[in-house]
Amino acid sequence: MKIAVVGATGMVGEVMLQVLAERNFPVTELIPVASEKSVGKQIEYKGKSYSVVGLQTAVEMRPDIALFSAGGETSLAWAPKFAEVGTTVIDNSSAWRMDQTKKLVVPEINALDLTKEDKIIANPNCSTIQMVLALAPLHDKYKIKRIIVSTYQSITGTGVKAVEQLENEYSGTKGEMAYKYQIHRNAIPQCDVFEENGYTKEEMKLVRETQKILNDKTIAVTATAVRVPIVGGHSEAVNVEFENDFDVNEIRQILHNTDGVTVQDNLDTFTYPMPLYAQGKNDVFVGRIRRDESQPNTLNMWIVADNLRKGAATNTIQIAEYLVANKLV
Repeated sequence: MKIAVVGATGMVGEVMLQVLAERNFPVTELIPVASEKSVGKQIEYKGKSYSVVGLQTAVEMRPDIALFSAGGETSLAWAPKFAEVGTTVIDNSSAWRMDQTKKLVVPEINALDLTKEDKIIANPNCSTIQMVLALAPLHDKYKIKRIIVSTYQSITGTGVKAVEQLENEYSGTKGEMAYKYQIHRNAIPQCDVFEENGYTKEEMKLVRETQKILNDKTIAVTATAVRVPIVGGHSEAVNVEFENDFDVNEIRQILHNTDGVTVQDNLDTFTYPMPLYAQGKNDVFVGRIRRDESQPNTLNMWIVADNLRKGAATNTIQIAEYLVANKLV
């Protein structure tokens, strides 16, 4: 397998390389790719040093799979060029997610939809992935009517610049700002830009992507996304109304049996998911599972995941693993 990692020098790209190594993905030739200013830089992978190449060079090398994490504009411009030479692109940006001709994939939910003809595959947004992974088996059993979600999102979702801003503010150093306001000792109720309806792009991703992945446009979703001064991962308070009633213990058992989900829900030992413990792990953690006593057939839950892992790099590589295992590349 000749594998290109596009955006290899960025935060998600670096985690992709870690995850590829950890999972012993069958890489026979690694092609680290980045912008022109990074060409020639050296990156380490499994004890070897590799030179970063530019996008055109990478296309000419005709990789089997290209893992993209270089922003929407780069994906729009270059993913088709890779696809034209036979490369299967798995794209981590928002560029292709709502394209009706492209699959939006969380492997545990809908990898079976993939075929050899899918040359550009979209990786969902980080906050969407962790939520739908927990909700998909419950939707199958009880049918979801409505989701209300509030997210508490790590600064790592913004990138290196945001991490540096927090570190500077923590130490009292002046520096470049990733956000309009300080993030240290603060919570900013804006993730991404505002759309005409008053919601941010991040909030609307949770609406549109959930409906597409679960293949059900009747699911009503409303979201509030908040940036918090945390590094370890994204947290979500999710309120979900079902058409059918449920037993809370059965919900826990279903989630316990769901691949990629770890239930942490023991009030006696104060066990519940936190980004502190999710960081560096590939699972989605679910806890504080309880009935909403204010209306029928409604559940509250708390969902946490490392946004750079399952929310980005790990999900991307799981898609690649599925393609390889099923001889789709």
